[in-house]
Amino acid sequence: MNVGKYPKTSYENELKWLKLLLELNSMTITEILQFADRLVFAHRGKHLDDIQETVIKGVWQGKTYENIAQECNRSESRIRDVGYQLWKTFSESLGEEINKSNFRSTIERLQTEAKSRQNICVGTNHNFGSQNLYQYQKYPQYSQSKDTTKITFQDLSIAPTINPAYFYGRTKELEIISNYILHQKTRLMSVLGLSGIGKTTLVKIFIDLNIQQFDVVIWRNFKLVKSLNSLMTELLKKITLQNQNILISDEQFTQFLDLLSRQKCLIVLDDVQNIFISRKFAGQYQTQHTEYQNLFQAIAQTEHQSCVILISQEKAQEMTALDRELYPIQCLELEGLDNSAGIEIIQEYKLQDRDYWLKLNNMYLGNPLYLQYICTLIKDIFQDLVSQLIAEENLIITEEMKLLFDTLYQRMSEIEKQIVLKISKCDENISIEDLKKSCSLSSIDIINGLQSLKRRYLLNQIKTNNTLFSLSPLFKEYIKNFQMQN
Repeated sequence: MNVGKYPKTSYENELKWLKLLLELNSMTITEILQFADRLVFAHRGKHLDDIQETVIKGVWQGKTYENIAQECNRSESRIRDVGYQLWKTFSESLGEEINKSNFRSTIERLQTEAKSRQNICVGTNHNFGSQNLYQYQKYPQYSQSKDTTKITFQDLSIAPTINPAYFYGRTKELEIISNYILHQKTRLMSVLGLSGIGKTTLVKIFIDLNIQQFDVVIWRNFKLVKSLNSLMTELLKKITLQNQNILISDEQFTQFLDLLSRQKCLIVLDDVQNIFISRKFAGQYQTQHTEYQNLFQAIAQTEHQSCVILISQEKAQEMTALDRELYPIQCLELEGLDNSAGIEIIQEYKLQDRDYWLKLNNMYLGNPLYLQYICTLIKDIFQDLVSQLIAEENLIITEEMKLLFDTLYQRMSEIEKQIVLKISKCDENISIEDLKKSCSLSSIDIINGLQSLKRRYLLNQIKTNNTLFSLSPLFKEYIKNFQMQN
């Protein structure tokens, strides 16, 4: 990690940091936790939770993640996720790479350096020389950067508040999104997947861990945005409160792109599927929102230092039309949680019949929201007994899931509806040739319809000698129930 990016501070702030470092001398485990809590609170505005304390204590004592997981009755992957977030925070706070292996040795080294610097301070009448103590820390409440031309602006007023203690799995996805944005300098990125799969949660956790990497961070939701013009006006007005170099005029489109070049911005646009037209193939823009396609293409094609993240249940056309070898764009398509992370969610509901938890996670595809719905139902109806739900003959679609699937079905084109109705009647996977025989659709309609269903994350593709397709089991069950009711 490049410590040079941390700003110089006043002499008063250096003394505060020196005093904090001196507290490292002869620290007990309680004092280690207090020190870590100060780092986390200063950097994230939140105190350590029980799991984070257990991880820090275990790592300090030289225990493995497996041993720590057993002690606190959590999965090993869950403990690794918590550790990943802690080391990320400590690395940014201390200005150097911190991980499980070097956590204790780094803290002990800081003890030695603190003692040495105390001696220097006493013997030189507070002249710290060319090496600034503050290179080891950046407390936001103490930071007083002298670079007045770069003022950080954040507007996360409509972004969700995510408790990291309830963020399950996704360590790999966090690393991927961090690599795309912080290292590969991706300009336009889509985070895609079914409703409830964790898209918004993942992006918000990434922001919480990396917010200081950006000059401007703004979150908007297309459920609330009326038009491109209103969005541009709102963004530019808000930012000009902090940066007088940006002026409001009729050339908002150009000004926005200029903003992305002037400052390192992270702009998150959630629920992008709301600007796509219903009852057509996935990712087609409503007539009044076609300008967004030009904007997204310009964001990808124009040279700048920022990133715009599109969170959507449908893949936008430009994410497939633009050449990724020419332009820095990326798609991250989320699948269900792995078994250990899914079981963590079930465990939080204190359900019984642990031997059935893995099956329950698989039945509901590792979708965090589906698991929350079905666990609540098991508590309400089956007295916490997972075995009783498993004993039911069919997959149970809760009312909350039905509402999500209703929305998906209503957005589908008539061609897609015909295809899913045919596939839902088949007990086995189906080929394109089989669909041609059973559907009154042209070959091109079937192919385009299958592609659109894949872009809605409802279709599974099985690669064999002859490509086969199947529906998501839960959506297939929904379609069967839909047919019975109509």
